[in-house]
Order: sequence, then C-alpha cells, then structure tokens
Amino acid sequence: MRVMDRIFVALYDTILAGSEKAGLSDLRAGLLAQARGRALELGAGTGLNVAHYPAGLTRLVLTEPEPMMAKRLRARVADLGRADVEVVDAGADALPFPDGSFDAVISTLVLCTVPSVEDALAQVRRVLAPGGRLLFLEHIRNPDPKRARHQDRFDPIQKVIGGGCHCNRPTPDLITAAGFTLEGLRHEPFPKAYPLVQPLALGAAAVRPDL
Repeated sequence: MRVMDRIFVALYDTILAGSEKAGLSDLRAGLLAQARGRALELGAGTGLNVAHYPAGLTRLVLTEPEPMMAKRLRARVADLGRADVEVVDAGADALPFPDGSFDAVISTLVLCTVPSVEDALAQVRRVLAPGGRLLFLEHIRNPDPKRARHQDRFDPIQKVIGGGCHCNRPTPDLITAAGFTLEGLRHEPFPKAYPLVQPLALGAAAVRPDL
C-alpha cells in the first residue's frame, strides 16, 4: 500500500468530519432509510453508514477490500454493538455472493474509486434479487462543461491524494448504461467539500426488466 494511501485511510474520518456535520450524515440517513430486506454495502470504508441503517433488515453485509479500512470498520461495528452485521473482505468487482442474494445494494462515495465502474455495476446487477434496487450517493462529474474540464485536469492529482478517487466520473450515466433505470435522481451540494468534487448525485436504480 502506498504511503499516500495509508495517510488517506488514517485521515479519512477527519477529512469527512466537517461534511458529515454540515449535512452529509443526513443525506446518508435519508438514503439508507430506503433499504429493505437483505442489504449489501459496497466499500463500507470505516463504517460511516452503519449507524444509519434502519431496524428490521433481515441481513446486513458490509464489504471492504482495503485491510486498514476493514479493521476500522470492524471496530466501529463492534463499538455500535451491531452483532447482526457481517463484514466481508471483498471488492465491488468480485462479490462472493450467489446471484439474487440481496434486495438492496448500497454505494456511498464508492463508485468514484473502484477500478472499473462497469465491472462493479455488473456485480450489483448479478447479486440483486428481482425487484431489488441500488441505492447510491456519489460525487460526480459536474454538469457544467467548464467545471467538468477543471475536474479532468485535476483528476490525476485527485487520484493520488484521494486514495484512488476520481473526481470526474459521470456516475448516473454509467449506472444507466449498465442496465439500470434511475429512480428519484437528484443533485445536492457536497457539504464543506472543495469545488472539484461537486456535486453529489443520490437516488435509487432498478435493473431494467428487459435485461
């Protein structure tokens, strides 16, 4: 693991603390309130979503491929007394679950970082049960062309300082191209975040019935 990546992991909660207090935590809570039945979170990181999951889920699995993140994730799960939560060491592009295993897949600030969004979304489609949905909250390519060009120029730097994060991915378009229908898509400011990672997109997506 590169030194910069280690620093990013160590400072992750600190980096997001201002955003969480300024409204990001509330956006997480609103999104996760929609989770039902068997839920799977991609790239759960240090577990900032854990406290927001609703009661009554029949299964909650959190995946995280990065060992340092996974260690902190397990500690947070234990601190919150969530004995019902399963933590699995796995990346979004190689989910070790049978087809149709989950009713909800959750992705928050993850699709910016996965090596291949297409591979990750193919896995999401595979593990979703009929009628299941992807719930997502991601920072995305700015719809303003001028600001998007700034993101393109900054992206190589963002990838280094942000643990592999890309600031210019058109994630809603990629979700649609992967065979999903977007539901309730909206854009929000990323609270307390710098302009080159604006805006956030959040919503739900269902697998198209013709696929």
